[in-house]
Amino acid sequence: MTDFPSHDLDSAPAESKPLLEKSQKAFGRLPGLHKVMAESPQMLEGYQVLHHLFTQTAFDADEMTVVWQTINVENECHYCVPAHTGIAKMMKIDDALSTALREEAPLADPKLEALRTFTLRMLRGRGNVSDAEMQEFFAAGYGHRAVLDVVLGLAQKTMSNYVNHVAQTPVDAPMQQFGWERKGAPLTV
Repeated sequence: MTDFPSHDLDSAPAESKPLLEKSQKAFGRLPGLHKVMAESPQMLEGYQVLHHLFTQTAFDADEMTVVWQTINVENECHYCVPAHTGIAKMMKIDDALSTALREEAPLADPKLEALRTFTLRMLRGRGNVSDAEMQEFFAAGYGHRAVLDVVLGLAQKTMSNYVNHVAQTPVDAPMQQFGWERKGAPLTV
């Protein structure tokens, strides 16, 4: 196993220190993911920028959660699924939605289910979706902006999921109660 550094404000590279201070201020603690990303100031800054931009999209809190957790679950991210479960609770997301996403069960809201299906198709197809799949997404009430915003969410979550895989980032103590492992086969779309 390769041990990745996990930085704090004292050990981080100079360029990462203000970024970690920003994380500390935003979360009241240093998330383990940010501590690992701090080894590369550009990685941490890129992730923070993409996260901020994704939260500024036209997606509401439920939709952001659907995109984030769909990607986290599909990529089997041991760190991000619990983290976003906790974040969903802070965002006052209905526990039923959060549970369905974690368990890959059908979502009660057809529009949210269409968003999850489209996000999975984009992820699994590496951006290659058919015209019929695009039209299905549009018929659910989404437009071209939502397609691009899903791509932004994919970029953000690819960074975090991949870093957590290679660094085996320990789940932060406050999020350990939301531990997750995939049960069964991945969702079929």
